[in-house]
Amino acid sequence: MQDALTNLRGQLQGTDLDGWLVYDFQGSNPLARTLLGLPEGAHLTRRYFVWVPREGRPALLHHRIEGGTWAAIGAGADLDRRPYSAHEELDAALRDVLSSARRIAMEYSPRGDVPYVSRVDAGTLERVRETGVDVVTSADLLQALLQWSPEDLAAHRRAVAVLMDAKDAGFRLVHDRLTANEPVRETQVQAEIMRVIEAGGLVTDHPAIVGFGANAADPHYAPGGEHDATLERGQCVLIDLWGQEPGRPNADVTWMAFAGEPDAEFTRAWQAVAAARDAAVELMRREHGALQGWQVDRAARDLLTARGYGEHFTHRLGHNLGVLLHGPGANLDDLETHDTRRLTTGLAVTVEPGVYPRERGYGIRSEVNVYLAPDGPEVTTPVQHTPYVLGVGDWETARATALGENVPS
Repeated sequence: MQDALTNLRGQLQGTDLDGWLVYDFQGSNPLARTLLGLPEGAHLTRRYFVWVPREGRPALLHHRIEGGTWAAIGAGADLDRRPYSAHEELDAALRDVLSSARRIAMEYSPRGDVPYVSRVDAGTLERVRETGVDVVTSADLLQALLQWSPEDLAAHRRAVAVLMDAKDAGFRLVHDRLTANEPVRETQVQAEIMRVIEAGGLVTDHPAIVGFGANAADPHYAPGGEHDATLERGQCVLIDLWGQEPGRPNADVTWMAFAGEPDAEFTRAWQAVAAARDAAVELMRREHGALQGWQVDRAARDLLTARGYGEHFTHRLGHNLGVLLHGPGANLDDLETHDTRRLTTGLAVTVEPGVYPRERGYGIRSEVNVYLAPDGPEVTTPVQHTPYVLGVGDWETARATALGENVPS
C-alpha cells in the first residue's frame, strides 16, 4: 500500500490541489482498490476514506471492526490511522484531517458528465463539502496512473499483428467461398477469426463481431443461434475484432468488405466514414497535448453531419484503450457523455466513426488505434484505404487495394 500512496502523492505534485481523498463503500468506487493497491478479496464491509495530502502524512479513516483487516492491508505503510464507530466520530475525523485543505480531488464528475469517474455518491460529497473544502474531479489525476510502459506498447503492437492476420483469414474465407459459389455464414467467419486469435496467444472477453448486410448496422451485433446470416452478393461485411496478451493492453480494430463491387451509395458512405476517421487523427496530431476527449468526437461528428450521415452516427467516436478493452481513461465522446478529460500522453484511444442506416441494408465502421506518444499521436494499426472487394478477381489484389498498397503484378 505504501507504493500506492507514494504514487498518488506524486500525481499531486505540480497541481493546485491540497490532496486526494479516496472513498469507497462496498465497491461503490471500484477505482479505490486499484488506486490504493488493495489485495483481491480484502473483506471490507464499512465505508473508508484515505486522505493523501500533497504535503504531509496520509490518513486512513476506517471502522473499528475492520481494524485488523486494515492493519494487514496497510502493514509497512506510513499512515495516520483514525478508527471510528459512530457517524459523529467519522464527521469529526473528516473535519480534522481536512482542516488545512481547501481544494481536493475525489472520484466525482460535475453533473455526472464522465460517469466512468463519477463514483462517489451525492450524500458523501455533501458530507465532505460540509468540512469546507472544494471538491473537484480526479479524472485527469487518474489518467496519469494508466500510462503504458514500453513493454505495454510492444505487447500491443504484437496484438495488432495477430489481429491483422485474423482479419485477413476471415475475409479470405469469404472471398474463397464467393469465388467458388459456396455459402458462407457469419459464425463460420467468426470461428476462423477466433482460431487465428487464439493461435496467436491472445485472449478476448467475447468473440469477434461479424455482420453481413443489415446486421452490420448493429454496432454490438453478436452472431449465433438464430442470428447467423448467410452472405449474399451485394452485401457488406463488417469485422470488429480485438484481443490482448494476458495483462497487457488490447488492440481493437474494425474493417469493412463488400461481396462484389460496392455500389455508389455504399462507396459514398465509406468515404465519409474514412474522412471522419482521418480528420480526427489529424486534429489529434495538430493539437497534441491540448485536446479534451469531446473535441475530437465533435470534429468527426460535424464532418459526418455535413455529409448527411449525422443521424446515423449513433455512438461515441472512440474509447480509452488499455488492459481493459474499454478503459477508464478519456473517451472521444461528445454524444453519450461530454468527456472533458485531457488526452494524456502515454495512453491510447480508438478512433472508430460509423454510420448505420439499417433501413438501407448496411452499416459501416472504420477503427484504428492511436497511442498518445510524447512526440505526438501515433496510429499503431494499419489504416484501411478502401473496403475489400471479395469474390471478384484474386485475393492478393483485393487485399492490396484495401490497404492502399501496390497491386501485385
